[in-house]
Amino acid sequence: MASTREYDIILLGATGYTGKLTAEYITSSVTEPIKWAIAGRTQSKLNDLASKLKASGGPGGAPATIVITELTVPEVTKLAKTTKILLNTVGPYHKYCTPVVQACAETGTHYLDVTGETPWVKEIITKFEDTAKKNRAVIIPEIGIESAPSDLVAFSAVKLIREIWDCGVMDMVASVHELKSSGASGGTLATGLGLFDHYGTQQLKEISNPFCLSPLAQRDHRHTKFPAPTTYRKTLGERISGVWQYPLLGHLTTSITAGPNQAIVHRSSGRYPYYYGFNFNYAEYMAVDSPVVGMLISWLLTLLTIALAIPPIRAIVKGFMKYKPGEGPSVESTKDNRVEIRAVAVAEQLSKTPRKAFVNFVFEGGVYELTARLLVIGAITLLKDQDKVVKTHGFGFLTPSSLGQEYIDRLDKAGVKLKARQLGDFGSK
Repeated sequence: MASTREYDIILLGATGYTGKLTAEYITSSVTEPIKWAIAGRTQSKLNDLASKLKASGGPGGAPATIVITELTVPEVTKLAKTTKILLNTVGPYHKYCTPVVQACAETGTHYLDVTGETPWVKEIITKFEDTAKKNRAVIIPEIGIESAPSDLVAFSAVKLIREIWDCGVMDMVASVHELKSSGASGGTLATGLGLFDHYGTQQLKEISNPFCLSPLAQRDHRHTKFPAPTTYRKTLGERISGVWQYPLLGHLTTSITAGPNQAIVHRSSGRYPYYYGFNFNYAEYMAVDSPVVGMLISWLLTLLTIALAIPPIRAIVKGFMKYKPGEGPSVESTKDNRVEIRAVAVAEQLSKTPRKAFVNFVFEGGVYELTARLLVIGAITLLKDQDKVVKTHGFGFLTPSSLGQEYIDRLDKAGVKLKARQLGDFGSK
């Protein structure tokens, strides 16, 4: 990537709901000297946003504005050539953003987004992985609420177990312990419904496999392609009811966000099986107060998935959406929101006293505010620590955890707290 590019960061889709929050966070909180710009389709909206950002007087300063009329490869290529890193908050990604990724891969421009659209991520990896590596581009999809927290939680657990017991992880169970939210934005809802319109049943079935993004099977055929949990088993009743209990995490049931998160975590582990462990397995659930509540949630989510596969029902649901694309909960309504993830990882090194790691991820605020911080701090980390990231992980399609402990440390200073602690006996190192 050329070091003489005009901008350090360009934010594409800056006038959308998540885009505005991202731009506001850059202006209010980024203290590192950067040159940045906001890009979108409407000059008047960009000018209005830039004026508000300038008036706020934050340390990140006011951005330049760039109009991009169409999200085509030629148009985005012109944009990508002017920046070191392109942040993309334009959704639905499967509908608009394949040309954006292609342009970045072909121009050697680093790219980060906040999608949770696993079938689209699988698609762009297949199409542009070799191109990105060839042109020295780092591509990191899903570095928002989906799926950076889960990926960093898993990374932190594995890192601790490696440091203490010098071994990998067999099983890891995570739970969304608390998700107090003011609701989903119009863009998020439109994206979720749009996946059923865009992808066929077979494609959606394929991405239900939590290992669908893992490169392990393609690289090393000596080991199990899809390892099953080895340290716990669900009873027939638990599988039918959709609710079960796990030590330290309580009653668990189906999580609506588990799919994208599990896929990204297993891509991380599949890239480094000697570090994570060849039998590494990550499963994510939602914590509930009682088995009855868990069973109802699990069954309702199953029925909802089946119902949304029917086009007329999707059309009805779209008509009742609270927010349109580009809209979402007000900042005031999210002030008491909270996100907490808890996880337990079991070390491969078996002993009489169980050897485990307990990880806790907490953010006091709205999920879209969290997404903005994850995206911006990820970009700053890549900008400042590019040589280390590339030396360790190379180019191509990486995951949020590839930004390493430096990313976690920067997030901590921004109010995103992630702590891992040892359970069980003393370390062997």
